[in-house]
Amino acid sequence: MAILAKREHMFNERFDLRHSFDRLFNRVLNHSTSAEDQPARLIFAVPPIEAWVDNEKKEYHLSIAVPGIDPKEIQLNLHGNNLTVTGEQKGSGEKKGTDYLEQEFSYDRFARTIVLPEGVDTKKLEAEYKDGVLEITAPLSESALPKRIEIKTPTKAKSAGA
Repeated sequence: MAILAKREHMFNERFDLRHSFDRLFNRVLNHSTSAEDQPARLIFAVPPIEAWVDNEKKEYHLSIAVPGIDPKEIQLNLHGNNLTVTGEQKGSGEKKGTDYLEQEFSYDRFARTIVLPEGVDTKKLEAEYKDGVLEITAPLSESALPKRIEIKTPTKAKSAGA
């Protein structure tokens, strides 16, 4: 006679653990000590970047996304080849008597350090803020530009029939 018993699927345990971890993580982010589930807020701690080399103009380009931040609140500091971008997004404060349904805006300080590649002329760095993106450019030395290396192959000896 076969015994039929309901067995819990092993994935259910894992999803329960993940759900518990997500709730705990959200409480930490919201600085909450209660066990109630509160809506999570996004933290704008590290702005995303995009860096590339323009081979034709021989320039290094760095774009840093800082939407909604007043350019006067952004600081650039250079130490050797380390470029540090710091700033603060100042908000209008929480609205009194408002029950938020979603709250994803963050009004915190941010900092990001980017190591500039060798060959960037750090004395000629230029920065421009446009449409929420901080664009940084600098000329490159010839040694910093990518080069194509030719791969040599051994030449085949002519057949020994002559």
